[in-house]
Parts: sequence; C-alpha cells; structure tokens
Amino acid sequence: MIQTVADISRVSAHLYGDKTALIIEDKQFSFSQIDAMACRIANGLKAAGVEPGDRVTLYSPNCWEWAVSYHGIAKTGAVINPINVMLTPDEVRYVVGDSGAKVVIGSADKAEPLLDLKGSGELNEVVLFGEQVATGASSFEDWLKTGADNFEAAQCGRDELAAICYTSGTTGHPKGAMHSHRNIVTNAHGTALMHVRTTGDVLVNSLPLPHVYGSVVFNSSFMYGMTLVIVPRFEEEAILSAIQQHRATILDGVPTVYYYLLSHPKFDDYDLSSLTRSTVGGQTLPAAKSIEWTERVSTPVLELWGMTELAGAASANPYYGDNKPGTIGLMYPGSEGKIVSADDPDVELGAGEEGELMVRGPLVMLGYYGNDEATQNAMAPGNWMHTGDIATQDEDSYFTIVDRKKDMILTAGYNIYPAELERVICGHPAVALAAVGRIPDEARGELAKAYVVLKPDTQASGQEIVDFCRETLAAYKLPRAVQFVDSVPQTSSGKIMRRLLSEIDDGNRKV
Repeated sequence: MIQTVADISRVSAHLYGDKTALIIEDKQFSFSQIDAMACRIANGLKAAGVEPGDRVTLYSPNCWEWAVSYHGIAKTGAVINPINVMLTPDEVRYVVGDSGAKVVIGSADKAEPLLDLKGSGELNEVVLFGEQVATGASSFEDWLKTGADNFEAAQCGRDELAAICYTSGTTGHPKGAMHSHRNIVTNAHGTALMHVRTTGDVLVNSLPLPHVYGSVVFNSSFMYGMTLVIVPRFEEEAILSAIQQHRATILDGVPTVYYYLLSHPKFDDYDLSSLTRSTVGGQTLPAAKSIEWTERVSTPVLELWGMTELAGAASANPYYGDNKPGTIGLMYPGSEGKIVSADDPDVELGAGEEGELMVRGPLVMLGYYGNDEATQNAMAPGNWMHTGDIATQDEDSYFTIVDRKKDMILTAGYNIYPAELERVICGHPAVALAAVGRIPDEARGELAKAYVVLKPDTQASGQEIVDFCRETLAAYKLPRAVQFVDSVPQTSSGKIMRRLLSEIDDGNRKV
C-alpha cells in the first residue's frame, strides 16, 4: 500500500488513526495528528513555491517538528535533505549550496544562521521552529495555525529521487547519497521484517533522526503502527527511565549506548523487563557486550549493519532465527552480499576469508548527487556497490565486519583492524568502552593505541590490558600504548570517531 515516502503519514493515519505514534518529552501525538500537521506544512511549502523535485533542507535536533516537517516535505514531492546537526557551519553551507536547496526548515539555533544565504543560489525561504522567529524568516508555527489539514500528495515514481543524505565528509567535502523512494521504503520494510516490528511495539530511540539509522527506525515505526518514543539526546537515565515509563519493547542504539548503559551505576535500579529485543548498528558491538546485555536484561541484541549509501540497514540478525553475537547477520530479503579481494574485486572469496563486502539490490543508492566520479568509484559491474568494509562470511551466510578498510593500521607490513582490538579489550571485566587509533612509529610506520573507559569503581593498568589481549591476539596486533580516558570523540549518532582520538593523546605513552 505504501509505495513512496509521500504515502507514509497518510496511510498510517488511515490505518492507525488515534493510536499514539510519537512521544517526545511531555508531548505525544497520534498518527492522525501527525498527518494533519504534515498537510499544513505541505501547504505552506507549496505556497512558498516548492514543487516536486525541489530540494528542501531539514536542519534541527530531534524534535516533533522534525517529524512533521519530514512528512510535510515528502507530501509535496520535494526531495528531503536532512542535515546532521554536528556538521560545521562551513559544511552546512556547502550542503545547502551543493544540493540546490530551495527552502531550509529547522530550529532557530541551527537554521537561523543560514538566513544570509537567502537569495544566493536556489535558496529563497528559511522556515524556523518556535513562537518567535528572526526577521526575514517564515514561521513554522504560523504555517501550522493557518494551513489546511488536507493536501493531495504529489504522485512520484518509486525510482524517483526522494532524499539526499550527505556523508560525514571526513575526506574532502561531504557527498550526497541519493535515495529513491524504493530505497527508503524497502529499507523500512526490511527492518520491520527482520526484527518483527509490529503495531504492538513501543520503541525507545535517541538516534539522531537525520542519520540513516534514525530515519529507518522512524519510517518503519510509522509504516507499521508502532509507538516511537524519542529521547532528544542520549543520556543514560533518560533512556532507562523512558524504557521503564513507557514499557518499551524495543531499544534501538549504537554500541556506545550499550557501553554506557551497562556501566551506569543505577542500571539495575530500573525495570527493563518489558524489552523483548534490542538492536545495535552504526559500528560493531563486541560480542562480550552483547552477551552481557542479554544476561542482565534477558533480551537478545540483534546487530545490524548499513550505510548512508544503502538508505539505512542492509543486513541484520533476525528475531526469528539464529542470532550470532558479533556478526551483522543476513542480508535483507532482495539484497545480495559477497566478499571480494580487497586488491581485486573481480576475485570472490570463500567462507571465512577476509575481503571487501560488496552489496547489490533495491537498497543501493542512485549515486552521489552531482558527483559522477565518486559514483563511478563506488559502483562496479553488475550493479554491485563497494562498501569499503572488510568482512567475512560464514557457512550459514552470516557476515561479520572486520573493520573499515580506511581504518586499517599498517604495522611493519601487518594489517591491524581497530575493531578487532576493541572487541577483545571490551571483554575485560573492568572495561566499559574501548576505542583504538593509530600513532606514528619511526621503525614500524604505525602502531595501535587503545583508549579505554573503565567501569565505575574498577581499576586496571595498561599492562593488564595488553596482557589480556595477549591471550587471544597475535603479538603484532597488541596495542602498543594504552591511555585511560573519561570519554572518546563521538558523532551525533554515537559512533566513535577514530580519526579524532589523537586529539586526546597524553603523549602516546607506550606500555
């Protein structure tokens, strides 16, 4: 029934009506209320000159206005451009200009600084949330007060462009991954299927909605009549309280969510018995942490994997079926994965062999917006897409991510993958979180350095961490330096930013 993103709020309102769709802080909204407000915003956008195919940038932290705006933009047939709130001002200006955004909608703290871009390029309207808006901006609240509760959604083909989601831009400018309606809707279907997400579920989520993981959780919850409880920003007791208060059945999060929750001194004070499964993605979660969560909460952790270029997740451990901690599970129905030589993608590898994971199917992006060269580099013959992830596949077709190809550390000719070290270190009983980066070495080129966050009221030495690793890792893989820290750099979605670990160095002490 739902063919395009424009259909989602209308169909869900028809099917689920007054059922609670969204809870955020002290506010809650039914499916019908969300759809009616989305229609008002769509009418405002149309009056501002937005037509099908125009780009509209959505720029704010998690809030109910973001959810309404997303559906409102979709109804007009415009292309949604959700922006990560952690991008720098220069990156935001680049994204708005590169995408050719006609309108920016967002919170005053984020979008107001873009007012001076009006009249340059394609941008001619900035719409701000809140009661009071700056001169030169349009009022989101006024649109809600004056707009009509109905809007005839634009007719779009499933393979037409629905969203442009920009990558983090760690090397050069961010790239805009183009998602079709098919990409987005199919991803939401697959996520609901693999996790058995239904109208009976209540989800707690602190993932940023502009992130593809947050977006697919958001879309699948609307499409399948779930109640989505959004925690605006991650904070341990806010998450634990939300699960207990709303009797949540699903927790979605990145590995750091589980690291910090498990190590929180009040973890056992909360009633988490309503949870029936938890999901984790964004980066690999060490099997030791997955097992610890299952033992303490009596619910499985279903690890998934995806990319911006795949409009969200593309593989997962199934709720019904074998759950293998440490793996990213099976490919979503309709998608295919294979492992090829990292040096020669024409050479397909066998079970257990490490190589680059490649994917094809209905989740693969249309390409990078306005960047044919990057698109060609990402794609291979037969519609296969390079992921840049080093992985293995077992005899049951379950995939395991070894690490990002670009994160590999080269020590005296040996390849070291930070994620492997992190998984081992996190098995130490005193460790809450571990991140592994690289440090220069005159003789061997690069060495691995571990940044370790300890659990409250525990102790460990750097040598103890190294000796623990020595029990399971080859000598060349051992961390050559260990630094104990209170936290590590993270993205807005909670991913560990390995490239910034050197900024918290204490002089690269070796052990």
